[in-house]
Amino acid sequence: MSSAIDVDGNSTLDAEQFDVLIIGAGFAGLYQLDSLRRRGFKVQLIEAGADVGGVWYWNSYPGARLDSEGAVYQFSREDLWKDWDFGERFPGRDEVYAYFKYVDKKLDLSRDIRFNTRVTKCAFDSVTNTWGVETDTGFSLRANFMVMCTGFASKPYIPELQGLESFAGECHHTGLWPKDGIDFEGKSVAVIGTGASGVQVIQEISPIVKDLTVFQRTPNTAFPMGQQRFDGAAKLDVKKQQAAGRFQAVADSHGGVDVVPLGDSALAVSESERNSVFEQRWNEGGFGFWLGTFADVMQNADANAMAYAFWRDKVRARVKDPAMQDKLAPMKSIHPIGTKRPSLEQRYYEVYNQPNVRLVDVRADPIVEITPTGLRTTEAAYEFDILVLATGYDGVTGGLTSIDIRGTDDQLLRDKWKSGAKAYLGFGIHGFPNMFVIYGPQSPSSFCNGPTCAEIQGAWVVDCLEDMRARGYERIEATEEAQDSWAQHATDVAMETLFVNADSWWMGANIPGKARQLLSYAGGQPAYFEKCREVAANGYEGFTLS
Repeated sequence: MSSAIDVDGNSTLDAEQFDVLIIGAGFAGLYQLDSLRRRGFKVQLIEAGADVGGVWYWNSYPGARLDSEGAVYQFSREDLWKDWDFGERFPGRDEVYAYFKYVDKKLDLSRDIRFNTRVTKCAFDSVTNTWGVETDTGFSLRANFMVMCTGFASKPYIPELQGLESFAGECHHTGLWPKDGIDFEGKSVAVIGTGASGVQVIQEISPIVKDLTVFQRTPNTAFPMGQQRFDGAAKLDVKKQQAAGRFQAVADSHGGVDVVPLGDSALAVSESERNSVFEQRWNEGGFGFWLGTFADVMQNADANAMAYAFWRDKVRARVKDPAMQDKLAPMKSIHPIGTKRPSLEQRYYEVYNQPNVRLVDVRADPIVEITPTGLRTTEAAYEFDILVLATGYDGVTGGLTSIDIRGTDDQLLRDKWKSGAKAYLGFGIHGFPNMFVIYGPQSPSSFCNGPTCAEIQGAWVVDCLEDMRARGYERIEATEEAQDSWAQHATDVAMETLFVNADSWWMGANIPGKARQLLSYAGGQPAYFEKCREVAANGYEGFTLS
């Protein structure tokens, strides 16, 4: 028991004491729980959902599936992959959720997880060097350290749409989908948003609805998924790839996908050679067309324009109506291709050839209000039974700033980050001692294969905590100088790319009032992981330990 003070200034005599508190039961949280528990730490994990899985617990909307290959979207430990098989190259949500259940059972994780509990307040006590934590269920605790595993897509964003509360039909955000599902058969449906979840929902429901109206702000530059069903031979081939080092290849890759560019520059080869490379990656499916053609596509505007032109012509050939072609794949790109999060699609563009589907460009015809029976734009009124909000997330930082987290001198994290988020290596925040962040800002985060970062970043945190225990340290805090220097380095790297030329959630541009910055580190996984190793080898240089 602890006799310290909680976040509201009350005695916490009844609060249970833990060595480490973990928040979030996705890949990062489960890795922390298993690893720290095996090293003898007293650990508690708190999860707002009713089960493990993180985003894959919440995202149960129609068509939800991976756009990373299942072969590497799992833990790299042999005892966790050797007896597990996904049935598809890009597994659907139910298979991914089943994988989490498999890991949970195999490692007996749930016994140390408190489900259906949302952390609401955390406050650091500089006298005891501990965190006092409150939850929405009334459960409180104290922990020497906190590891924030809230993920980069855990806070759904619902825009302020006038009249939204008046809609009389069913309305759901894709990230807050009802677990018993929705019956779309024969219904009139509207989808607002054409990001990843929008693309997946639209593909899935368009064959069964009475009519579908899609409200698009920016066309999605989606790439062919190249989906495959796996038979026994294909599953065996996946196992051979895993045993031969595919997980390490992903860790060594620049962008979390184990493909490397086939050429250095799209400008240095002939048109036929360039198109041959584009065609090869296009036909392979997955993110190869984004990350595996030429090394300069994401740095050079002319090279990027060539990739866009190839993509545009491929898409326009699949869409019958010229006006629809201009909406989905305009002749001139709105932003550099690949600088807004690309999606993978299976028949997305063919959907718009269906007579029951219409597309509204809300740049030209903005939404004015939601009505009890539908929606009104500046030019027309629409009626529908179901409204799907595929409006995305407050990415990378939203899961953290939605919690009342107070560091030294009672400073509130969301206030500290109001003009821009800063975190040393993505792990540590000055003024918030004994708190680590996985997938934090200025880490590879959304540019990383999730399980890869969960393991490599996670191992760094676990080793750090074990080192501190062995050396008798009770407190660790990023220095302001190291934090600011790393944030500036991340900004400098970002400015060398084309990412800064798009208003994307990667840049925080989808959230009104959010500071515009590239939230994830664009310098590549190898450089980032090497820097982490270097910092640890130098006695956690850039952190103050006491």
